[in-house]
Amino acid sequence: ENELPGKVVWVTGASSGIGEELAYQLARIGALLAISARREDELQRVKKKCLEISNLGDKDILVLPLDLTQRSSHEAATNSVLKHFGKIDILINNGGRSQRSLFVDTNLDVFSAIMELNYLGTISLTKYVLNHMIQRRKGKIVTVSSVMGIMGAPLASGYCASKHALQGFFNSLRTELTDYPEISIINICPGPVQSKIIQNVFTENLGKSLESSGDQSHKMRTDRCVRLTLVSTANDIKEAWISDNPYLAVCYLWQYAPTWAWWLMNKMGKRRIQNFKSGVDADASYSRKSK
Repeated sequence: ENELPGKVVWVTGASSGIGEELAYQLARIGALLAISARREDELQRVKKKCLEISNLGDKDILVLPLDLTQRSSHEAATNSVLKHFGKIDILINNGGRSQRSLFVDTNLDVFSAIMELNYLGTISLTKYVLNHMIQRRKGKIVTVSSVMGIMGAPLASGYCASKHALQGFFNSLRTELTDYPEISIINICPGPVQSKIIQNVFTENLGKSLESSGDQSHKMRTDRCVRLTLVSTANDIKEAWISDNPYLAVCYLWQYAPTWAWWLMNKMGKRRIQNFKSGVDADASYSRKSK
């Protein structure tokens, strides 16, 4: 509430899930918003609600449709935000898609599409925004990665790979910006969060979707995840793991006792695959309710 009012924040993937909730909480705080996603009608819906729940005016929220895979459009999109607001204080790279499929069953085109969207699309947009922040010598690049960027898990090999790539990229980029101490690189690693992400996941083939999103009651509430994301952003936390247990405990195990983590993942992963094949949300295999 002290750090973010009046800041220009560009949120990608703002039409649903974490991105949508980010827009609402930032609007309430008084941040100026550029919201992007592919679906303009959904962005207009989000903008309307932002105006209803805040003191922002119409010009304080820029609706900017954007496809992260169309990298040739990213420079013009960045210029549109700069033309409207004059600056970009914070970029929140939230756009992306998850995955639910076994590697042996999955077409390689799916892995290409995951990397194109989650990884290359994100760093492409970052490149143009970072040029502006370097000129100003300040700014924050916030990337919504995942606990899957820290560990591995069955049914998400391509998604894990894209998030590991983002972790490696932004950790490396941070070391290239030591001459710009007021430019922060912040990686957010959520565990399972209640959202519609499961309805839009990559599966075995491009164009195929899951039939059901399953019960999500075992996942962290979206508003809680976003609140902690904004706290991390305001305080320049380099990497934040945002998750309920037991997921958070598994992160620590993976970090500090990997041999035990591999053993545990083999046990938990088997149940995850069984749940998936039975039509149950695969993440439920890690929840307390499934035990």
